[in-house]
Amino acid sequence: MRYELYYWPSIQGRGEFVRLALEEAAADYVDVARENGGVNRMMRLMESATAARPPFAPPFLKAGRLVIGQTASILLFLGSRHGLAPKDEAGRLWTHQLQLTLADLVVEAHDTHHPIAAGLYYEDQKPAARRRAEDFRRHRIAKFLGYFERVLERNPRGDRWLVGARLTYADLSLFQVVEGLSYAFPRAMQRQAKRYPKVVALHDRVASRPHIKAYLASARRIPFNEDGIFRHYPDLDG
Repeated sequence: MRYELYYWPSIQGRGEFVRLALEEAAADYVDVARENGGVNRMMRLMESATAARPPFAPPFLKAGRLVIGQTASILLFLGSRHGLAPKDEAGRLWTHQLQLTLADLVVEAHDTHHPIAAGLYYEDQKPAARRRAEDFRRHRIAKFLGYFERVLERNPRGDRWLVGARLTYADLSLFQVVEGLSYAFPRAMQRQAKRYPKVVALHDRVASRPHIKAYLASARRIPFNEDGIFRHYPDLDG
């Protein structure tokens, strides 16, 4: 089966978590909106008057007749299909729980530069953004990364991966979050990294995996920019 991934063509955003899973699995997929006319195809599918289960927003994945929306749901599906999640129910649910926790962190990272309204430009909410970003740097990054450091420490199968003894999609997503935070808040993350060596080691371990390493060096990997979730505004980095 050839998967069809639908996401905005010029940002990593939430679609990047799905791309990383597809790349690690060496899955056959097409990033539809990056093709000629792909954005129109994406919008038509989203706005179809006949779709019984329309997705609310990108990303969504088409797998045969299935159309799956929401990043965590897509990864739950791919994890079972491609060996990126445990086979037992408890393990699958734990992996999904970790992914949802990472999704909470992604929302908070986004809200540092858009604390008032997503429909306003960053320039329209700078004072609130500086205040929100300061709290995020001082308290929230440490709260989340500290949690994942503890998860790694308490994994009964060793501290290489978050769940069990093998990589899961949650590891790929934690890698992406560390990448994004390091881009958006390089000074803050340089200070934080020393406190969470197991998280940093996991990040480096994921980056060195053959499929991920090849993807990161390819044109398929969209660079971070100031239109995505993780944005680097020097005023917000403290």
